Amino acid sequence: MNSNKNSSRGRQQGKKKPQSTFTRKFDNKKKFSKARVTPSKAPSKQTTSNAEVDGIRLNKYIANSGVCSRREADVFIAAGSAMVNGKVITEMGYKVKLSDEVRFDGSLISPEKKRYVLLNKPKNFITTMEDDRGRKTVMELVGNASKERIYPVGRLDRNTTGLLLFTNDGELAKKLTHPKHNIQKIYHASLDKKLTNADLNKIAEGFILDEKRVIVDEVSYILNQPKSEVGVKIHSGRNRIVRRIFEHFNYKVVKLDRVIFAGLTKKDLPRGHWRHLTEMEVNNLKML
Repeated sequence: MNSNKNSSRGRQQGKKKPQSTFTRKFDNKKKFSKARVTPSKAPSKQTTSNAEVDGIRLNKYIANSGVCSRREADVFIAAGSAMVNGKVITEMGYKVKLSDEVRFDGSLISPEKKRYVLLNKPKNFITTMEDDRGRKTVMELVGNASKERIYPVGRLDRNTTGLLLFTNDGELAKKLTHPKHNIQKIYHASLDKKLTNADLNKIAEGFILDEKRVIVDEVSYILNQPKSEVGVKIHSGRNRIVRRIFEHFNYKVVKLDRVIFAGLTKKDLPRGHWRHLTEMEVNNLKML
């Protein structure tokens, strides 16, 4: 599978009031483009040779983590900023193994280069690292995207298509999935029948689902499409939330496609293909 070779190096570092958008429709031609929203991982087999057996110098480990240069790392080590397996290390030339727990100023660091891969997920792939029932997983689609072991950020169910991010940057992954950060997603839902204006209004105003209030940031018909085609902007991370919203009002979601995730779009990314994020995209994610 081909991919653009744009890669980047990461550095380890209120609910909104629902909007009434009944008169404004999403522009289907632009695929929601106007709605933009502005622990250490186990080493891969390729990196576990001499470094795992003999260890690498602590200053190199810190530098490879993107914290600072080797020379600067020596200064920080002497100042007591580095800990290995819970012990402060000030010895110059101290060697660590890739299996050691290394902390810099209290934060866990890893020497792996940070990778950020965006996939346009097709149907019939489950979002998991492996499956004991032999079903196809999203990892099969990004298997050659990185020599580092990357993980999916959040989930898309088997029949949902669209944007899915993978990374080995645990800090960013946690940020993008934690409810307090209100990361927005936009979905294109195809329903089994036309959505009535009354139900559209109820969804936009918010309602109770399983004893919890559902807040939708925006919901509208798709421009120049039947009223069974609906765009939904939402920041909730509840399981299968978009499908459950429509099921609550007795509609079945025939197709569901995530077209925007945290400001990332599907532009120039065909279904089933992946690409590395640009440096600007990574920086934007870290600023959310």
